[in-house]
Amino acid sequence: MGLLNIIRRMALREKLPIREIARRTGMSRNTIKKYLNAGTIEPQFATPERQSKLDPFSEKLAGWLKTEAARSRKQRRTLKQMHADLVVLGFDGSYNRVAAFARDWRADRQREQQTTGRGTFVPLSFSPGEAFQFDWSEDFAVLGGERTKLQVAHIIRPSI
Repeated sequence: MGLLNIIRRMALREKLPIREIARRTGMSRNTIKKYLNAGTIEPQFATPERQSKLDPFSEKLAGWLKTEAARSRKQRRTLKQMHADLVVLGFDGSYNRVAAFARDWRADRQREQQTTGRGTFVPLSFSPGEAFQFDWSEDFAVLGGERTKLQVAHIIRPSI
C-alpha cells in the first residue's frame, strides 16, 4: 500500500512522467499505468488454491494432535516424532508444514474452547436480607513492627 501511495504522489502531486516513476520505483511502466488507472487503494493479487502435500494426511495428524493434547505433557510425542511417523506413512513434505498445521490446529481449538465452553448464565437476584455471599482471603500486614498473616472473612450482600 505504501508503494501505491508513493506512485500516486509522484504522478499527481509531483507531476512526474510515468517513465521517471518507473525508473525510481523499479516497476514497469505498464504496472504503474495499471495502478494509476485502476483507482484501487491496494493491489490485489490472486493466489491460486493449491493442494498441500499434507492434505491426504491431515485427518490422521489432527487425530494424533487431539490424542496427544489429552495426554500429560511428559508423555506427549513431539511434532518431530509425528513428522517422522508421517514420513513412514508416505508423506514427503517438510517438518515446517507439519508445524504450521499444528499451530493452526491449536489456534482453532483454542478459539473453539473460548466460544463454546462458556455456557449460559442466569443472573441471580435476591430481596434485601434474603441471601449473602461468603468468602475467605489471606493477606499480610505489619502489626507492631512484625509481618503478620491475616485471614479475612468477606460477607457480601448481593445487590438487588
